[in-house]
Amino acid sequence: MELWPAIDLRGGCCVRLQQGDYGRETVFGDDPVQTVSQFTVGGCRRLHIVDLEGAKEGTAVQRDLIARMVAAAGVPCQVGGGIRSRETIAAYLEAGVTRLVIGSVAIEQPEQFAEWTRAFPGRLVLGLDARDGRVASRGWLETSSLEAVELARRSADLPLAAIVYTDIARDGMLQGPNLPALAAMIEASPHPVVASGGIAGADDLRAVAATGAAGCIVGRALYDGGLTLAAAINAAGEAD
Repeated sequence: MELWPAIDLRGGCCVRLQQGDYGRETVFGDDPVQTVSQFTVGGCRRLHIVDLEGAKEGTAVQRDLIARMVAAAGVPCQVGGGIRSRETIAAYLEAGVTRLVIGSVAIEQPEQFAEWTRAFPGRLVLGLDARDGRVASRGWLETSSLEAVELARRSADLPLAAIVYTDIARDGMLQGPNLPALAAMIEASPHPVVASGGIAGADDLRAVAATGAAGCIVGRALYDGGLTLAAAINAAGEAD
């Protein structure tokens, strides 16, 4: 299973939110490029980077910083947050980003999203962030009536790189992943599913792997010290 250590950005710093609440933020570092180096030196093979301000404001606020992070990484980077135009997609890909996570446009403008997936096959990831099973958008500030599994089914024929499925209630809470919801998502979609939210330790990673998930994003546990990067790599089955 692919391990995706997460770096969330706000105000130029590395932060983590609890349940996507911008008022419940913890700052873990003021040098994201250094954080990238710590992860890659530690042996991670890929990174998941989120522009939290971009997600909220609808534009790529941290694009220049992310470009520097990607240049320093030397490993595949997946980026999300504020990607709501074809020009932003092209700019990030030109900067070396491997693939881009898109949520709001996929929910609100599905025809536009479908067009982008055909223009950039295998480079776009459908970001499904669920609150009580329904998809949220615009930095998780709005929740639609659409079920996440239904949107996954509707996207079955698109040339996606993957789906990132986040259970918002579990995100940043270190209370374990929502395994039944994850299993339902994996069953609903032919695309690789990357799990996100709730990972507290190595046992959680092994449980996610057992569902058949293609990957797992890990954030707070790596910063709080509850899970070392080496233990996460081993639990994901990626140790050499």
